[in-house]
Amino acid sequence: MNAAARKIQRIYLTLTLGNTLAASFIWGINTLFLLDAGLSNLEAFAANAFFTAGMVLFEVPTGVVADGWGRRVSFLLGTVTLAGATYLYYLLWQLSAPFWSWAVVSVLLGLGFTFFSGAVEAWLVDALTFSGYEGGLESVLGRGQMVSGVAMLAGSVAGGVIAQATNLGVPFLLRVGVLVAMFIVAFGLMHDVGFTPERSAHPLRATRAVLSASIENGLKNPPVRYVMLAAPFSAGVAIYVFYALQPYLLELFGDPRAYSVAGLAAAIVAGAQVLGGWLAPHVRGLVRKRTTVMIACSMLSASILVLLGITRGFWVALVLLALWALVYSAAMPVRQAYLNDMIASKQRATVLSFDSLMGSSGGVVVQPLLGRAADLYGYAASLAISGVIELAAVPFLLASRRQRARADLANAAPGASNTEPQPT
Repeated sequence: MNAAARKIQRIYLTLTLGNTLAASFIWGINTLFLLDAGLSNLEAFAANAFFTAGMVLFEVPTGVVADGWGRRVSFLLGTVTLAGATYLYYLLWQLSAPFWSWAVVSVLLGLGFTFFSGAVEAWLVDALTFSGYEGGLESVLGRGQMVSGVAMLAGSVAGGVIAQATNLGVPFLLRVGVLVAMFIVAFGLMHDVGFTPERSAHPLRATRAVLSASIENGLKNPPVRYVMLAAPFSAGVAIYVFYALQPYLLELFGDPRAYSVAGLAAAIVAGAQVLGGWLAPHVRGLVRKRTTVMIACSMLSASILVLLGITRGFWVALVLLALWALVYSAAMPVRQAYLNDMIASKQRATVLSFDSLMGSSGGVVVQPLLGRAADLYGYAASLAISGVIELAAVPFLLASRRQRARADLANAAPGASNTEPQPT
């Protein structure tokens, strides 16, 4: 990696570190925060569903911002929007506000995250290409995931401990403060390199053009389409499982106010994310095709979730949680690299945002359904059901594999295995 590429990587890792640290302060206690505000399980996960609905609604418009006004502008807008919406969440908790207000602010939180989705990754890939970087994307994206995992580990543990020592609202205020600091950092360090924004005086026309480009370069491109169609199942399940594990582990632990235990769940996921980011290029080197990794990991994730749903031991549940998070994390950089190698630079942020939209759409449906299942049958049953839903992603990944895209074989190690897993 040359000096210019190393500089780009350092900026990317800095932005990833700060952003994830800010976000993760509440990840370990978010569900407990909503329940403490008086919401039922159905309402709490419905609020999360409105968050993902906000991402669905705004992915394409914010893709216009990223591709039309620049990835830097999109990132800066994201920090401001997310900080403001997080503070409103804190006020709703203090006021024990009605559900409709949680729904509205959750949509605003979704808007904040859509400014980030696609934009940062697109900025990285274009800047690396401009700097002359010729290595595999899995290595850089894997490092980003490792840094993100370290930040998530620190933030989630700190959020749980601070909540237990003070109250559930303080981690939300910490998130606001770090986001403001990240605005300042990004303003000074992040500049669009290797990409020239195409600004339009007609936002609605630009939105239609971007949506058309997303469909043309995404859903109409068969290997990309099938990966995107798998996203609602895998991403929807992942969102639910992450937040459902907070009260479930407290239930197994036997102390509903042990907020640090809830933070421990997020910390385990973070640690697995670090290890998964390190493992991703090594796992990729063992097989010829990227889809082999994606399919195998999806099947393993589904199996682990079913086991997690039938266990009644706290420590066994922690081990299964770590395994699930590790498998999921090892697959993500491979999936990202696979998609990026099939997308043109000009539409990169847009198509990546559209991919995020597809994943979020699954969360809109899956979260309230599984939340209702938790109300009726308990968290354990809902986790087992989520494993079954995860399996629905496998046929789409197999269909993408059958397209024989060049990206599937990109950066494969010589002599790597070509073993293809089959769904059970």
